[in-house]
Amino acid sequence: MKKIVIFLAVVLAISGSAIPQSDSALRSVIDKDRSSRSADGRLVTLTAAEHLARGRVYFDNRQFPQAREHFQKILDNFPTDEAMSGALFMTGRSYYWERNYAQCIPFLDRVVHEYPATKDGREGLYFEGSCNLRIGKNLEAAKLYEQYTVMYPTGERSDGAYLNIIDALREAGKYDDADRWVENTRTRFSGTPTEANALHARLRMQIFRGQYADAVATAALMQAQVKFAGSMASMDEVKYLRAFALEKQGKLSEAKMLYMSTELNTYYGSAGRDRAREARFKGIQPTLEVLIGPLRGIQANDYPAAFRDEILAAAKPRKLDPRFILAIMKQESTFKSDARSPAAARGLMQQTIDTALKYNIKAGYPNVQPDDLYNPKTNITIACENLADLQRQFNGMLEAVAAAYNGGDDNVVRWLNRSKPRDPAIFASEVGFSETKNYVFKVMTNYRIYTQLYDENLNRR
Repeated sequence: MKKIVIFLAVVLAISGSAIPQSDSALRSVIDKDRSSRSADGRLVTLTAAEHLARGRVYFDNRQFPQAREHFQKILDNFPTDEAMSGALFMTGRSYYWERNYAQCIPFLDRVVHEYPATKDGREGLYFEGSCNLRIGKNLEAAKLYEQYTVMYPTGERSDGAYLNIIDALREAGKYDDADRWVENTRTRFSGTPTEANALHARLRMQIFRGQYADAVATAALMQAQVKFAGSMASMDEVKYLRAFALEKQGKLSEAKMLYMSTELNTYYGSAGRDRAREARFKGIQPTLEVLIGPLRGIQANDYPAAFRDEILAAAKPRKLDPRFILAIMKQESTFKSDARSPAAARGLMQQTIDTALKYNIKAGYPNVQPDDLYNPKTNITIACENLADLQRQFNGMLEAVAAAYNGGDDNVVRWLNRSKPRDPAIFASEVGFSETKNYVFKVMTNYRIYTQLYDENLNRR
């Protein structure tokens, strides 16, 4: 589900026990809070450290109003305590997760100005830039990211700040300035994955602007010089984008050859071959043989139709392809109903409680609690309600649905706006978070395999 939540690095953690320890910690804090309230229900004042500890447990479990209740106690009663920076930062971040960016910014601004020498201060500045980017204040965002590069030249997010400046200036229509920051980034991070990402940003911008000759040159430079390991781009993606630019120039033979030269068992390998089979390429004979057919080396047992009845019952009425649900479930939990991520995503479809509470009533679960998300039927049904909403929002483009499920629909809107044309593979290149981009590739590969193995009722072909 939304495990990445913008820049949160999440690795799927499957607990060996049915009740992960962090769930126990949440229950413990809930019990403590029941006995820490006055007769009128208000939370009593504890130590700053205790409020911070309890608030953090709620925060980590994405129960943000409960977390803010504790952080507010620190803000009101312990203005000089060392817990203040954390309380300010996590209060701001909680509003960030809820997409209430206007309420987020004042808290982040405070931590930036009052605690600049702390990690909370550094993070606050970075995410203040992110807030502005998400509300369309692109030039303000670029200035904040540039401030980060000046104040924290070796900060944890220095590379991200440089790259976000490029995207913010591009979204503001300041293309020459964006291109200048591509060169700044290449100079600062020469020979690193960040340089590859900067060139990739230039290539995407050139595709968007219809500068196809320049795009071909940038792609050729990347193919010749870039080390892709650790970057957000790949050789196959760059080949696809170069082929796309050649196609737009009418150089169909060269384009088809590049489309076909990608690795077969990759997202862009499949996308390239699909494009090479389109009508406009009929009769064109490049020097490479077209490799078309099922994916190779696939073990059918690795792609079971697990929880078939629950998926069909939830997906069919919502006009979702059950095979797409399986593709997501395989990536999210590998079919383990007790899966729990470090970002408090639970169950088969890795639902978080804050997202589940947006869809639970319509899904038929008005009183859902975090532990209920370990129940397969509950989890699948609420997730399908979520996915149906995303499918309507993004006109059935499954790459966009998968990206939104992982990285947030507000981000997908921005990435779609940067996609010209709104071709799924062009959109995938614009996905701005490495985890979400890889997630899209894996889900779509899973989906392609499932469509080869099963019909729409999940019967084996």
